[in-house]
Amino acid sequence: MSEISKPAAGKEGRNPESLASGVSNSEGIREGICPDTDNLLERMVEKANMMDAYRKVVGNKGSAGVDKMTVDDLEAHLQKNWESIRKALVEGRYIPQSVLRVEIPKPGGKGVRLLGIPTVTDRLIQQALHQILSPMFDEDFSEHSYGFRRGRSAHQAVLAAQGYVSEGKRWVVDLDLEKFFDRVNHDILMSRVARKVKDKRVLKLIRRYLKAGIMVDGVTSVPQQGTPQGGPLSPLLSNILLDDLDKELEKRNLRFCRYADDCCIYVGSQKAGERVLESITRFLEKKLKLKVNKEKSKVERPWNSRFLGYSMTAHMTPRLKVSLDSVKRLKAKVKVILRMGRGRRLSHTIESLKAVLRGWFNYFRLAEVKKVFEDLDGWLRRRLRCILWRQWKRGRTRYKKLLGRGLYPERARASAFNGRGAWWNAGKSHMNLAFPKSYFDALGMYSFVDSLLAYRNGLRTAVVRNRMPGGVGGRRG
Repeated sequence: MSEISKPAAGKEGRNPESLASGVSNSEGIREGICPDTDNLLERMVEKANMMDAYRKVVGNKGSAGVDKMTVDDLEAHLQKNWESIRKALVEGRYIPQSVLRVEIPKPGGKGVRLLGIPTVTDRLIQQALHQILSPMFDEDFSEHSYGFRRGRSAHQAVLAAQGYVSEGKRWVVDLDLEKFFDRVNHDILMSRVARKVKDKRVLKLIRRYLKAGIMVDGVTSVPQQGTPQGGPLSPLLSNILLDDLDKELEKRNLRFCRYADDCCIYVGSQKAGERVLESITRFLEKKLKLKVNKEKSKVERPWNSRFLGYSMTAHMTPRLKVSLDSVKRLKAKVKVILRMGRGRRLSHTIESLKAVLRGWFNYFRLAEVKKVFEDLDGWLRRRLRCILWRQWKRGRTRYKKLLGRGLYPERARASAFNGRGAWWNAGKSHMNLAFPKSYFDALGMYSFVDSLLAYRNGLRTAVVRNRMPGGVGGRRG
């Protein structure tokens, strides 16, 4: 299928033009973006848009759907079938395949999250449709909406929340929408989409995706509400529906941050928060037919709450910190990796940890409370020392290892034969002396504190450079 099937990397030797027969520019479809908003389907199937969608779907990888087709099989499938698929789309005859329903355990064992996996062909079409619709809607979305939008991020939402508390809004209304993605009313959602989309074929296609069958254990059912999480179109549809909530909050001149279905409203008093929670609950349930979880939705202090994994201190100018739940989730993930490393060399285990730890820090690098990073570094090194102690097994081996790491014979002997467990020994001074931080640094162990200091030094350097006359290096232009 034309250059759509050319992945970002790994397909050396291919001639992109040899694949060009799959995406037709016939029937009046031009290269580039068609300005006619009544012909969105023609815009969607244009070569440039489909190629971009293909690259993103292949780059995101993902599991196979009900047809068992993987992203590796997509190119051959499209080369053979794209022309008929394109024709069915343009003529409004395309019928999406069923969605494979899987259950993903929520963090901390708090139930499961239902995830829908469309086929890779449907993911490609949804991604192409998303790329056309997103610019149309995004320009009118609220400035306080941060989820699934180009140029916006969770970090921006967290910093905005911190700013509201600094302004004196020291109470937060934490809204929890009960099973939001499973309760979306199709008619209300489609009426919001139709405000901007005039192409009836696109409206029909979106409706068919909402009504696509859901397969569980080989049995398919047709949903009457909800938009399955897992498809490229789902985040945009959620923003379109919840934009009404954003506009209502803006009309009331309230300070708020929303990231997908996570919404926090910042007010000046507990009584004001209770009034807002009550009235917004009525608005959501009456206007959008969404259910607010009254047990989880609450009015509380920001430092007793968490938003997108962050919390904050109770200072007048609050400092961001990592929430306790986020730390617990990281530890649970790390323990799984460490259990697999008991029979391997320590350097291999450390290498396995790096990607997880680096990714976690990159998300939480805004945290200004250093202690959580210090505690995590200490906990991780203790876990690694615990692995070493277990690997040595016998007292004689432990004695030789401690002796080889520089402990005096008497100290090494007393420690090796103390009869205590691995976790106890991993936290005591003999293991700390034998295997200090420098030992793990030499093996390439990731350090949160070192990364935090490097990040803060980088920020300070950038600020200094920006203050110099003429910008970087102090040179005038």
